[in-house]
Amino acid sequence: MKLIVCLDQKDGMSFNRRRQSSDRFLLERMLELVGENPLWMNAYSAKLFEELPENVTVDEDFLSKAGAGDYCFAENVSLLPAAGRIEQLVVYRWDKVYPADRNYPFSKGEPVSVFAFEGNSHEKIVEEIYAP
Repeated sequence: MKLIVCLDQKDGMSFNRRRQSSDRFLLERMLELVGENPLWMNAYSAKLFEELPENVTVDEDFLSKAGAGDYCFAENVSLLPAAGRIEQLVVYRWDKVYPADRNYPFSKGEPVSVFAFEGNSHEKIVEEIYAP
């Protein structure tokens, strides 16, 4: 699976069991990256989208059900079911540090690609792609 997460500067994923932030331009960039490939997420993340593309599957057990090569967008869930299955990691990094109650739990290594862009709610968002 290809895991997509949003992290702050200290790898925080969520605060008080909800997303730290959201950004419309980030969602557009993510859908551009995924293209027509399968994209899995839970109902919590699906609420970010006005209209879900046809390639999106919403399932609460998405990390276990996604197949090799499928993208998974995870915000408020434990990533432990993904352990050992991550083929690629895509991090959208906020330019802030937020209080976090859930952090990204795995080592990342060095990114193979880094791309910075301006969001609609953040001056700078960095897309980091890792191949663990």
